[in-house]
Amino acid sequence: MSVPAEASGPDPLWARLGLIERRVREAVARRRAADPDPDDPYRGQYLTPEAAARLLDEPGGLGVPAVETWEPPEGSLLDGLARRFGLAPPDLDLLLVALLPDVDARFERLYGYLNDDLTRRRPTVGLALELCGMGDLASARFRLAPGAPLTAGGLVEVTEPERPPLSRVLVVPDRVTGHLLGSERPDARLDGVLGEPREDFTAQEADIRRVADAAATGTGLVHLRGRGGDAEGLAVAALLTAGLRPLVVDAAALARRSADVPELARVTAREARLIRAGVTLGPLESLPAEPAERARTLREMCAALRGIPLLTHGAGGWDPQWAADTPVTLTVATPSPERQAARWRHALEGAAGAEAGPEAAYEGLAHAVAAHRLDSGQVRRAADVAVRTAALEGRPVGADDLRTAVRAQNGAGLDRLARRVEPAVGWDDLVLPPATDRRLRELALRARHREQVLGQWGMRPGGGRGRGVIALFAGESGTGKTMSAEVVAADLGMDLYVVDLSTVVDKYVGETEKNLERIFTEASAVNAVLLFDEADAIFGKRSEVKDAHDRHANIESAYLLQRMESFDGIAVLTTNLRANLDEAFTRRIDVIADFPVPDAGHRLALWDRCLGPRIPRAQDLDLGFCADRFELAGGSIRACAVTAAYLAAESGEPLTMRQLVTAIAQEYRKLGRLVLESEFGRYLAEATGS
Repeated sequence: MSVPAEASGPDPLWARLGLIERRVREAVARRRAADPDPDDPYRGQYLTPEAAARLLDEPGGLGVPAVETWEPPEGSLLDGLARRFGLAPPDLDLLLVALLPDVDARFERLYGYLNDDLTRRRPTVGLALELCGMGDLASARFRLAPGAPLTAGGLVEVTEPERPPLSRVLVVPDRVTGHLLGSERPDARLDGVLGEPREDFTAQEADIRRVADAAATGTGLVHLRGRGGDAEGLAVAALLTAGLRPLVVDAAALARRSADVPELARVTAREARLIRAGVTLGPLESLPAEPAERARTLREMCAALRGIPLLTHGAGGWDPQWAADTPVTLTVATPSPERQAARWRHALEGAAGAEAGPEAAYEGLAHAVAAHRLDSGQVRRAADVAVRTAALEGRPVGADDLRTAVRAQNGAGLDRLARRVEPAVGWDDLVLPPATDRRLRELALRARHREQVLGQWGMRPGGGRGRGVIALFAGESGTGKTMSAEVVAADLGMDLYVVDLSTVVDKYVGETEKNLERIFTEASAVNAVLLFDEADAIFGKRSEVKDAHDRHANIESAYLLQRMESFDGIAVLTTNLRANLDEAFTRRIDVIADFPVPDAGHRLALWDRCLGPRIPRAQDLDLGFCADRFELAGGSIRACAVTAAYLAAESGEPLTMRQLVTAIAQEYRKLGRLVLESEFGRYLAEATGS
């Protein structure tokens, strides 16, 4: 492409390039006029004695006159570039001199000629300064020194550092060339790091304006704190309101390329200045977990983006050690049920590419996952998975599709600390007294509406209290405590994580607290129900201090009291002996459900439920007799049903009373109970095998 000698249109970029071309022509003409043999094919590869003497006798330079004073037209591309990068008109000329070989290949050879070295086909520092009419090279060359606007902004790279300063070569990065020629494609090094900006269309105008105003102050650093709200969408909306284009940096992608963070930070800053953009970064929890590495990443990003609006977001607060500047921290409100339903509606319609359906259908789907605290990215991903899953079966999206898709958004961090149980039971599988059933449904209700009650309505103010829901299930072994926790998790569309206390309790001082802290931290970051089985092992009563062991045990209990109060998730504690729990724990518990040993009526329902509808039953099977005579808890009844099913499978016949009684007798022996005629009656012989 040839650069026109005269500006053929209103574009000041090409007009200025045409002027520089004329100056190159003048320089070439002057060089040829002073060269005794300008057509020598070996010119530049040797130096004759006559030429050396002439170099010593003649003044240096190409004899190019000084450039007239000029300013780029207001509102032009060059004017915007100068404003955003702090460039003076001479800086713009230097940039265009370095740009010419990228827009017109002729200038590679011309620059080689002027460099007196045909292998060096780009302008050197000295040549560029002379072409711009900067005769005082000693002072002018500092426009290309490290830290100068051109080099600090990444618009020009000075290569070949091993050469003397004036002989170093200038290169314009491809992204800068592309921008000057009208390309919108970001630097290739940002592929996979930049995400698609999505505005939070449900955000309140006042919230958007507040964030936009904060980004316009000082260094432009703002941190949006909160979980469950669309912090990223709010940041994008604020940048658009401020008249800036949003650059969305994915923190997880940045963490995967931690070794490249300094370079990525510089490239991101240059991209933001080129297109007049602000930057969003988050969620910060996705950055490297190691504190020093996370601090290094944020320090590099904040330093490179200083002066550019940078909006970070995450569930937690900002650590002052992360950067030299302290951000304005704003809390992102959790969306109301109506706004949450609107978010799901928008995400599902976007994933399906369909028009709006019945409003009630979207409200029902949103209600099914109302207990989950999801950011905008998780909502979009879950909606996409749910739509695709339903499409495989050719039906509309259902609540179960959405629950499954939402559970898939949980990270694997908690899997390493607790056993994950994917719920496979529902309310119909429970056989409990009405009072216990009401307590369980109250737990689900609290979990589903906690953001509205505790967050929007502020019903648990002060004291550093979290928005968690804590329940205690108390009852003898086998009365259904663990299964009930699984049912509640299923109703909320969450996974159940069972904490293995053997991996928590440690004989060394302070280690138990560290293990619990890791569990609480990971649990707060996922949407799940956390189950502490046999919780009295770690939530026991504090005792009088008689020795160091008592003191450390009390410290452990005090830590748990504080941590439970600040917990933001859903936790269930189970215990066989409610009296063993410290009263201070009881005060912090939201729901207490007692699980009594089932009576005869409940035992009959349990026998029928545990055997299920699929196993064939013989005519002599008398479940009423089993329910009336054998005082067993639900867990024992289920164990008997499974054992009897194995015996029936071996016989190849329907399940008989003899097989069921044999299974009950085995369970009695396992429990250390006697097989008595008063309980087994006419089936005593089958029970004893006689």
